[in-house]
Amino acid sequence: MGLIDRRKKKKQTFSAVQTACTERRSVHPFTEFNGYIPLKTAQHGLYAAMREAIPIVDAAILKTVRLVGDFTVECQSLQAQRQLADFLKNVQVGGCSRGIVPFLSSYLEQMLTYGTAAGEIVLSADGRSIGALYNADLDNIALRAEQNPLEATVYCRDETGRCIPAPYQALLCVTPLNPRPGALTGTSVLSGLPFVSGILLKILHTIGLNWERVGNVRFAVTYKPSGDVSERAFTKERAQQIADQWGKAMRNTGQISDFISVGDVNIRVIGADNQVLDSEVPVRQILEQIVAKLSIPPFLLGLSWSSTERMSSQQADILTSELEYYRNLLNPVICKICSLWLRLHGFEETFEVCWNNINLQDEVELANARLLRAQAEKTEQETQEGMKNETGTNYQERGAGA
Repeated sequence: MGLIDRRKKKKQTFSAVQTACTERRSVHPFTEFNGYIPLKTAQHGLYAAMREAIPIVDAAILKTVRLVGDFTVECQSLQAQRQLADFLKNVQVGGCSRGIVPFLSSYLEQMLTYGTAAGEIVLSADGRSIGALYNADLDNIALRAEQNPLEATVYCRDETGRCIPAPYQALLCVTPLNPRPGALTGTSVLSGLPFVSGILLKILHTIGLNWERVGNVRFAVTYKPSGDVSERAFTKERAQQIADQWGKAMRNTGQISDFISVGDVNIRVIGADNQVLDSEVPVRQILEQIVAKLSIPPFLLGLSWSSTERMSSQQADILTSELEYYRNLLNPVICKICSLWLRLHGFEETFEVCWNNINLQDEVELANARLLRAQAEKTEQETQEGMKNETGTNYQERGAGA
């Protein structure tokens, strides 16, 4: 018992500040950007997540598809043209759509997003006409070059998961966008943007967290005991009472609670003294690179970067050339569908795909340009006539003098 009484009890110590471990949160909900490695492989999931995460990217692709415009097919025979126009207007596309316009819109959207578009011409049950058009999912097919690198074979998976050549290769339509040399698949317009898009998402996610903390404020309650011996003896108990009453006041949802304390108690908002970084400049720099890659004028996407919110002639010319390029990529698909329909219905004649004119210029500027051009031509014509009259007069004077 003497030994036990002589033992000294260890003095319990309490830390002034305690932290709690919280769940580790991802930078943003789009985890595809975190594991991105710039390889030449297809990044279908990444590009789809990019359109979902950044509305400007999705809006630019959709506006490009809409700006491509509509077309008509002109045939030598009026009867063939009328029947072909009715087919293009009412052909079934997928399970819910009708008309070749939804098919081409989805086809072009797939080509811009993933770099490659694939579609199928589905014949009717009797094989005498085209029954439907179908936009294929790129995740279910693969392109391979067997012995001839100039001929691409489309492969699909069977019930067992093996890749086999798809039947009726002549009824399949595949269009790559800007393929690399020796590659069968194309390059997406979104290639080169995952890095800057990931930075943009981090900035936007951080802004959201800052606003979340502003709406859900965290407080730091600091109690400083005075030099009184009695007060210092009960520092732990008083700190625990302050913590309990403060937590009770914060938990009274929908009720107004007062927090009353004695002594030196300091209440401050956590992070109130920190300076929030300005995000306008870096966000604009990133958006400029995204807009430059997508070739859409900024004001069409709701971005106000200049005092004159209209399309300049240079921007209109660049966008027009982009749309003409996409039209040229769609022409072989349209010709393949139309030529097959004409042959199946006994029409052996040529046809022409006529696209609507692309007019992105300001009508006032076009009118002023025509006026200035007409005035310049008139002035030039008057100058030439004046020079001719002056030359004729000089010849007459020389003849009279001789």
